[in-house]
Amino acid sequence: MKLKKNYIHSNKRQIFRLIPTDTDKLIIEERETDKKQAFFNCLNIESGKKIFNDFQLDEKYWVGIEDTYRDVIFFHKFGKPDLPQHHGIIAFDINLQKTLWENEEHSFLFIKEGKVYSYRQKFEGREFFTIDWQTGKVMEELGTDAASLNLIREEVIASKYISGYKFPEVYDQSAGLNNNADEILKTLREKHLITGKIEFVLMNDLLMFNFHEIAGRNLLNNIFKAVDLSNEKYILEEALNSGTQAFAPDSFFVKDDLLFLLIDRTKLGVYKIINNIVQ
Repeated sequence: MKLKKNYIHSNKRQIFRLIPTDTDKLIIEERETDKKQAFFNCLNIESGKKIFNDFQLDEKYWVGIEDTYRDVIFFHKFGKPDLPQHHGIIAFDINLQKTLWENEEHSFLFIKEGKVYSYRQKFEGREFFTIDWQTGKVMEELGTDAASLNLIREEVIASKYISGYKFPEVYDQSAGLNNNADEILKTLREKHLITGKIEFVLMNDLLMFNFHEIAGRNLLNNIFKAVDLSNEKYILEEALNSGTQAFAPDSFFVKDDLLFLLIDRTKLGVYKIINNIVQ
């Protein structure tokens, strides 16, 4: 089993979100909190080739991404800078690199089968609608029944994150791992001065995990390792964070045949997995 990096991405800014699309692209949201600046980048998910870099909306900071659909990103603003309530919808075409439409009155709920489900906040409650994802034209007025829409939204979210994603699980002795994987994780605490939880992903003979090792007074190192269980050989070791004072969860995940590693919160390493072998 061999390891080969597909690419490393870094703009030397803190990475806030990674969003793989269903069209083999990767959206990366980066922020400079001290300067109140948000930047958005789009790469080919396999090669790392840049499609666009350092894109900003007119509002430079109080913005975020709701979702993507095909090659369109749906951005939102915030009702007020100090409140988390999302407001407005901005549809941005990745390939044309331009805004297709914007709706200041509606807020995004979810998208399904080419329809953006949205709501308009009224004093007495919410009114719900569907909007054409390409044109922004209102298609249907759905009334005020929030319960039925919440059920559909939960189904959409569940199907999106079941398909192809593997997120780390917290290890304990009841995890039900095979003997090799279980033994490797159990003996970690004997070899390392570990604090906190061990998180892992198991793909047949490929065991990937990270943990926090005490590095000194009030300092931690966040370590990632990958093991070929067929021969118990360590095939990758990476310090994801060194000398940090806080735990850094959500440091890696797998989508389809790609492994994503977040390094120092400012760099992304991407590895391809073929037949459960990282190349």
